[in-house]
Amino acid sequence: MYKKIHLDTPNIGALEKRYLNNAVDAGFVSTVGPFVTEFEESFAKYLGVKKSVSTQSGTAAMHIALHELGISQGDEVIVPVLTFVATVNPIIYVGAKPIFVDVDRRTWNIEPREIEKSITEKTKAIIPVHLYGNPCDMNEIMRIARKHNLYVIEDATESLGAKYHDKHTGTFGDLGCFSFNGNKVITTGGGGMVVGDNKARLGHIKFLVNQAKHALKEGHHPEIGFNYRMTNIEAALGLAQMNRLSDFLRRKKRFRSIYREELKNVEGIGFQEEYEGAESPWWLNCIYLKKAIDINIVQTGLKELGIPARRVFMPLIELPPYKRYGKGDFYNARNIYEKSLCLPSSTVNSEEDIKFVCRHIKKLLKSEL
Repeated sequence: MYKKIHLDTPNIGALEKRYLNNAVDAGFVSTVGPFVTEFEESFAKYLGVKKSVSTQSGTAAMHIALHELGISQGDEVIVPVLTFVATVNPIIYVGAKPIFVDVDRRTWNIEPREIEKSITEKTKAIIPVHLYGNPCDMNEIMRIARKHNLYVIEDATESLGAKYHDKHTGTFGDLGCFSFNGNKVITTGGGGMVVGDNKARLGHIKFLVNQAKHALKEGHHPEIGFNYRMTNIEAALGLAQMNRLSDFLRRKKRFRSIYREELKNVEGIGFQEEYEGAESPWWLNCIYLKKAIDINIVQTGLKELGIPARRVFMPLIELPPYKRYGKGDFYNARNIYEKSLCLPSSTVNSEEDIKFVCRHIKKLLKSEL
């Protein structure tokens, strides 16, 4: 019987239980209570931004960011074709059209040259995705956005703790969006966050996520709002997790080092790489199989050993709801999908667990090559 290995299981312990009990004992378990404000302030301080607004999910954060910036029917938003559906669905919610572009073959992130080629008179925004935590080339993306007067909404849902030239991801664009789903760097069970430096804009988002309820006039709602508030009990969990964030990041980076050290000389294996000046938290560690090896055989072989591994995201243009948004070669994204796996990266794992994974990857590949 093999040991239990975790892909992306949340790390919940005694501190989280204490914070949750405090919320329950105080009776503040819904959207009223002190932990929401404390969590938002703690998050803003960590990132070095002027304001953060919590939401019910990363998807809600993306949706409210697009809504606040006025993206709507007839507009176009440029996004990488290699990402999770939650990046693109909010674009469709607001009536805009996603414009898919290919990714860089080394970093797996949106290719700036493809962005510039895809800009039209209808383009209103760019959504760079820091895929699996790995920072995009934000200097070049911001240059393009300024040149063409475009908004930038960073999908930083997977990249808490990441930096690009010593600046946190999620803080470059007009707005940045984070996720606290159970599998992310930190979790609130669900939940998300919108961040930025425009306090008026973030203040309006705070108003909208609370059903656009007037603070002084009871029962008055001057705009159409959203029920996107984070609960106090979720925020309590988030505060506890923020206190452990530095340890989580240290462990994830150590796991990355082990994967690189153990697998760097294995024939046929490559890795998702960083841009110069980028520092990823390696939310998920991924390998790229360079040789003609069936990725499904490797994934199945690992599963039989009790090692969970997940395929990278399928290029969205391949999925039924998104086919109508255009065609393209998207060579890099297709190639990455066909040859790459996400490996166990949860901080619940030990260093020996990661070495165990590496040993069995080497054995599997040796039998396949």
